[in-house]
Amino acid sequence: MGSVFLDGNEAVARAAILAGCDFFAGYPITPATSIFHHMLDFLPPLGRVCMQGEDEIASIGFCLGAAAGGAKVMTATSGPGISLFSEQISFAIGAEIPIVIVDVQRLGPSTGSATKGADGDIQFLRWGNSGGLPVIVLVPVDVKDAFVLTLRAFHFAQKYRCPVFIASNKEVGMVRESVDLEVFSGLDEDKGCSCESESLKVVNPASLRTKELVRLTSSTHGVDNYITTDPQVIGDAILRMEQKLLSASGELCCMEVDANPGDSTLLVTYGVTARAAAEALISLRKQGYGVSLLVIKTLFPVAEGELKSEMKGKEKIVVVEMNRGQYVREIERLAGDIPVHFYGQMNGELITPASIVREVLQ
Repeated sequence: MGSVFLDGNEAVARAAILAGCDFFAGYPITPATSIFHHMLDFLPPLGRVCMQGEDEIASIGFCLGAAAGGAKVMTATSGPGISLFSEQISFAIGAEIPIVIVDVQRLGPSTGSATKGADGDIQFLRWGNSGGLPVIVLVPVDVKDAFVLTLRAFHFAQKYRCPVFIASNKEVGMVRESVDLEVFSGLDEDKGCSCESESLKVVNPASLRTKELVRLTSSTHGVDNYITTDPQVIGDAILRMEQKLLSASGELCCMEVDANPGDSTLLVTYGVTARAAAEALISLRKQGYGVSLLVIKTLFPVAEGELKSEMKGKEKIVVVEMNRGQYVREIERLAGDIPVHFYGQMNGELITPASIVREVLQ
């Protein structure tokens, strides 16, 4: 079938089109701007909408309005923009509006280094909303992942009616690589992604396309979407919004494992660092060390059962992140008595295979 030469940002845009995205709004920001450029190339010829807001706040607001009218929507930004998105992210959670948000992370804090990558937004994506309710965070390792996980992001956003984040970063988003077209074979728009289960169904924004009159609010409300102060109704609604994701952690879970029976050490990582970890794994095994590799692609909600299963029987766990330690806490709380060693780096440079080998051998 041949291959294509593209970067992660273009892969995200192409997958969004395949997933049926018909509305994109964004604001230019390095290193996410090329997603906007690609959507501007792709959407208008298909009769779909791509627009630039006057800032990040307006852009995600446009997306939520379009989604409330039944559109499949996506926006893209980087760390500073995610900070500005915060109030609207909370609105999407409270009003149960589906939206895909791509965060092409760069080195922070604040303006940081626009052309240097990091994974410093991981905890903000999970907890950067008022109320602290769960969201879905998917993390691509490479261009192939950027494509496949974007398709999943649209499916999950529509099914569970919530924000779904794609936590990319500068290296995944802007580095081009050859991708075999066979990896995309059989992938198609998920036309059955609207969830009809009573545990999820309150108001489906897509119903507006059929001119069915609905109410939409992010204030505390009941199943009729009328604002309420009734503690029982409020508590039930909060529990439902929480459990619709936590109870589906198994379905939402995506990870890759390279393990041999008897391995005593588990190496855990995610994102572009997984590529260095894979090289480190080869080196360690050549030296005779029993090491397994766990690459997590769904960071939140935490797939506790699946993670505990991979940790079982290990004598040591090494967590490697391109930050100062944002996901290692999740591993520590699940590891029990197994020692957890953290190795993090946040200086604008990629973590190397040699440095991972050194940390594992310590």
